[in-house]
Amino acid sequence: MTAVRDIRPESFPWFRYDGYTFSLGLTDDTTAWLSGHSASEYDPQSQRIVVRGGMGEQTETAYAKIGAILAAAGLDYGDVVRVVENVTRAGLDHYQEAVEVRQRIFGEHRPTVVTVAVDRLLRPAAFIEIEVTATRGGGTPLIVGDDGGLRRDTVREGGDGTVYLPTMLPIDDNGEIVAEGDFGGQYRYCLERAGSLLEQVGLDLSHVVKTVDFSTPATRDVYRRTGRPRQELLGPVYPGAAGILMDRLHAPGVLVAIDVIASRHRPVAVNPGWSRYDTLTYNPAVRAGRTLFMSGFAALDPETQQAVYPGDVIAQTEYTYESILKVLAAAGAGPEHLVKTIEYVCPEGLADYRGVAAVRERLLRAPWPASTGAICAGLLRPEFLIEVDPMAVLTSD
Repeated sequence: MTAVRDIRPESFPWFRYDGYTFSLGLTDDTTAWLSGHSASEYDPQSQRIVVRGGMGEQTETAYAKIGAILAAAGLDYGDVVRVVENVTRAGLDHYQEAVEVRQRIFGEHRPTVVTVAVDRLLRPAAFIEIEVTATRGGGTPLIVGDDGGLRRDTVREGGDGTVYLPTMLPIDDNGEIVAEGDFGGQYRYCLERAGSLLEQVGLDLSHVVKTVDFSTPATRDVYRRTGRPRQELLGPVYPGAAGILMDRLHAPGVLVAIDVIASRHRPVAVNPGWSRYDTLTYNPAVRAGRTLFMSGFAALDPETQQAVYPGDVIAQTEYTYESILKVLAAAGAGPEHLVKTIEYVCPEGLADYRGVAAVRERLLRAPWPASTGAICAGLLRPEFLIEVDPMAVLTSD
């Protein structure tokens, strides 16, 4: 494997990208992992970063940035294997405009599409932030479907045997909500549908290496109902996992949305020795091939299971990244192997969130990982102000 390097376009007219603790994107010359990109650009008149336009215009700008970054890595839109569109509450009502832009840009090429309903983005005027993963040659299309709506079918395999599934929603073939009002029933349906897609490509749920659950604050008290379907359907090596709360999901009646990633490589659990995971249906991380799929981490003491540093987003971030580094070390890796982080920050943590960059600068290293940031309604423990969802790529199998 070629060492990972940051992608540095010669021309990037939207803003100067030096000086941040994230990269526009990283590549190993086979796969590229891009940060989330919105329509943010530098305005010389106000000397500020601004976001202009409605959903369609913003989506065009975000994809123009993505195209420039891909080109700097010797790639193009036809190499994209996965698209994640982070859409705000305000943007959901206009999401079809973004879908039309995406379909026009990709043409006949069909990447796997994931939609994340977020409360807000770090740029308040932004409706959408788009993150893509690309593999030279576009990977392998395993199932190609019509992804214009919310019930999607397209499954694509990228680098290192990673298999990307679209957003799993409790919506049936007729567009009806399944198990209405039943959080546990909707959760099971989403996992079973993921299993059905995987069976069509010669895999099953034992190949799942990562799940991210999106639900609402109203489901926090019943979230434990995810345990039984996960125990019965996943494993024997449980995947990495994260759980994020948003005020509004994709459609009325949707109580949970699950993002699922699988691998052709059999997962191997990675644990620094934290006994709390002995009874959980997820692992701190799993390694599949060269890729380390990590759970989301927050400021939780793994021994006492108590939240630490309540009310202090900077201290929580430092504790969180230190935990991530411990998991990396258990896999024989270090911060240089991180290729991507997603930071979900609660509204209560926003006032001091700028200070997170100093934590990243101190604990991580260049080339900085690709990064996406979003504002959530809350996390599974109400004391948490931030959760970090990381991924790493190791240098050998």
